[in-house]
Formats: sequence, structure tokens, C-alpha cells
Amino acid sequence: MADYTLWGRVGWGSALVEAQLVWYGLPFRFEPVGDLFKDPDARSKLEKVNPLAQVPTLILPGGQVMSESAAITLLLADIAGSDSLVPRPGAPERAAFLRWLVFIVANIYPTFTYADDPARFVSVSAARDPFRAATDAYAQRLWKQVESQARGPWFLGERFSALDIYVSVMTRWRPKRGWFETETPRLFAIARRADGRPELLEVWKRNWPA
Repeated sequence: MADYTLWGRVGWGSALVEAQLVWYGLPFRFEPVGDLFKDPDARSKLEKVNPLAQVPTLILPGGQVMSESAAITLLLADIAGSDSLVPRPGAPERAAFLRWLVFIVANIYPTFTYADDPARFVSVSAARDPFRAATDAYAQRLWKQVESQARGPWFLGERFSALDIYVSVMTRWRPKRGWFETETPRLFAIARRADGRPELLEVWKRNWPA
């Protein structure tokens, strides 16, 4: 099988897809991307592959470009022919999985898009810090909604899924693990448990070296 190519940056959202490629044992090449907020060359290079210049961007062995981590999550499960990360149609956890996968990607993930570099969206300098603070506060309210649905020991209950990978990765970003430990203890526990999955230890070490 020809390799996949994952365009990404260490510690960024590409870790979500990297973890799944490793989980399924799919061969891939990691194409490092510079800081898309600070490096115009990095942005122009990625725009040639994905006009939105976003990571993760995955190139399939046949050359087709895939973006949007939720879509990639569903596609990789199909390619692998496995329900180990995505409950199969008809499974009792399927509806909750789809609901919260899309909730996280459609609602929480964009708060980083907007607040990581407010200057891209807010022209008045004095308004940028309040904009970021309001966006971060909104994200925290969303996380509390997710917390209310976390069953334990994993998000869906007894079975591990890609949602637990999302929780492990995204709780490393603002407002960081300390906030989650205090404000969303079930998500914090899931994140720490997912951090210890032996199949993914190398992914975590690569993206968040000690």
C-alpha cells in the first residue's frame, strides 16, 4: 500500500489524525508545516494543497486531498475496516459518537481558529484581547457541555474511541490541563487515561516531548 502524506505541525491538530494513522497501522509520511500564523511561506506552501491552509491535511495514496478531521476520522475507519475508533452503524454508541465528534469539531475547534491569532479577524488592536478572552470563555462553556456527557472510563463508557483521542489532544491546548482538572474532571481523567494508551505513546512523545 502506498503511503499517506500528513501535512501537519507538532502539537497542532494534525496530532488527531497522526494518532489514528498509527492506531490503524496505516503507513504515512509526515510533511512538516511551519507556523501558519507567523510564516507566510508556510501558508503559501500549504495553500497549494489545501486552499484553507489548515492542518491536518491528508493526502491519500491515490493523491486525493482530505481535510476536516471529523471527515478524516470517519474515512480512516472505513479504510481500515475497523470499528475500534468509530462505532459501526447500528452500534448503540454510534449516535452519541457522531453527535459529539461533530460538536467538538464544529463548535470547539473553531474557537482556536479565531482566538489563536485574533488579528486575522479583528482589525482594531484594542479589541483583540477582549475578543480572545470572550472566545476562550465561550470554549470553556462548550467544554462543560461535553463534560456533562462524558460517561467514563472513556467518553462513550466502556469502549475507547476517537473521541478520547480528541480529548487527549485538545485538552493540551488552552485553557490547558490544569483548568480541565478543576472544571471538567471527567474529561481530565479521560485525557490522562488516553495519554497512557501504549499504542499511542510515541505519538504523544513526538508532539509533546518532555
